[in-house]
Amino acid sequence: MAGIADRNNAPEQRLQRVKGTARISVVHLDGTSRLSRLYQEGSAKIRLPRTHNGSAADVVLINTSGGITGGDRLDWTIDVGKNARCVTTTQACEKIYRACAGTAHVATTLKVHEGAALSWLPQETILFDRSSLSRKLYIELAPNATLLLAEPMILGRRAMGETVREAFFTDRWRIRRGGRLLHAEETRLDGDIPALLDRTTTTAGACAFATVLVVHKDAGDMVEPIRGLLGNNAGASAIQTSAGNRLIVRMVASGGFELRRQLIPVIDWCNRKLTGTRQGLPKLWTI
Repeated sequence: MAGIADRNNAPEQRLQRVKGTARISVVHLDGTSRLSRLYQEGSAKIRLPRTHNGSAADVVLINTSGGITGGDRLDWTIDVGKNARCVTTTQACEKIYRACAGTAHVATTLKVHEGAALSWLPQETILFDRSSLSRKLYIELAPNATLLLAEPMILGRRAMGETVREAFFTDRWRIRRGGRLLHAEETRLDGDIPALLDRTTTTAGACAFATVLVVHKDAGDMVEPIRGLLGNNAGASAIQTSAGNRLIVRMVASGGFELRRQLIPVIDWCNRKLTGTRQGLPKLWTI
């Protein structure tokens, strides 16, 4: 039997890490949106369930590893062809577990061509205590393309008695329309998470929050209908620039259930606006 000294002198074990890459292209053909190309490697998988929602392609992203921890890497690429419609979500909430070493990296690239519409609707990202995640989102839009983007976050599931005391999280967004920068956003949480969230300039103690962004020529006209769907801890505003018009919604909630209950009516309304009145939310988006 090996003693303590033998184990201490043994070479350090290299931990297994997840690596996944998936790319999908959707085209408009015969009045509907269909799969054109699909590539998947490692733990990153993509499925297209058959639905009767509408003419848009329903795309589901799957991380078969069951979660993400330090050192893992996932890369997603979605290309929506001319006049195509695509609604993308995830199979489940993405759980970011405690990192023994290193930072997890998730990179997403979205390209939406002329006359096309993309609804990017991943389910909630859940950060666990002492997790470490760096996320990047790059979007290229044609001048007349439309986009719905929703990114909900939960820092510890209070119903499960979880508290995130320390974590590292960065989120970088770059959205270009017709080659011009339309929207840039940076989020960084590092260190004492309860102290950061307790500030009135962040979430005033709420552990769940979400951002919804819509790029559409009628973004200004969408503000009042959206405000009618929001609760007390949310707000919406429209921004008009030479690069394009966009609507931004921010919301916070005391927990994941409260956040989803507030978020679903908003993204459902916006999704129908972009992809058609028959195009309901993916079945995975339920309460």
